[in-house]
Amino acid sequence: MTATAQTKPKPHGWLNFLVDFGPLLVFFVAFKWAGIFAGTAAFMVAIVIALVLSLVKFRTVSPMTWLSAILVLGFGGLTLYFNDPRFIQLKPTLIYAGFSILLFAGLVFGRPLLKYVFGAAFEGLNETGWLKLSRNWAIFFAAMAVLNEVMRTYLTFDTWLTVKVWGITILSLVFGAANLPMLMRHGFSVEEAKEEPPIPPQG
Repeated sequence: MTATAQTKPKPHGWLNFLVDFGPLLVFFVAFKWAGIFAGTAAFMVAIVIALVLSLVKFRTVSPMTWLSAILVLGFGGLTLYFNDPRFIQLKPTLIYAGFSILLFAGLVFGRPLLKYVFGAAFEGLNETGWLKLSRNWAIFFAAMAVLNEVMRTYLTFDTWLTVKVWGITILSLVFGAANLPMLMRHGFSVEEAKEEPPIPPQG
């Protein structure tokens, strides 16, 4: 088998956006139309479809997407079983906190874990750049975990979901873009990038 035949298609563009953000958008729309529990059920179905789509089109699913899907199905199931929306609201906190802990643990041992997930997307980035990128996202995820706890405590479910879908997504995109000048100082070239720099999953 040739090297070309072994190469997996790389997620990019609108299809990558659909896999990463589609289930969350389905959750938002279904909630607006049919309520919390119908939205949760739709979220669970959409995350499974996203996994299948990723496997069929790209022949791979990132570890972070697997984790997100497992938590969506687990906490979504608890939400429906106990008829309590607090479970699905807790999921982002656990995802953000888990990512933050993993990244900080990697930094303690001098291993920038983002390098092993997004290495192909940041070709040319040196080790110092990877360490700084992992540090920045570790801090960001920790802040998002705290923010989600504040929001789910003081906001209505409707307001929490609206901020989660639109506000947190935009904030993540802005934060990712804000890292580009630092990345370029450490060897990353936007012009030579083989694919769009990814934004980690939004929980």
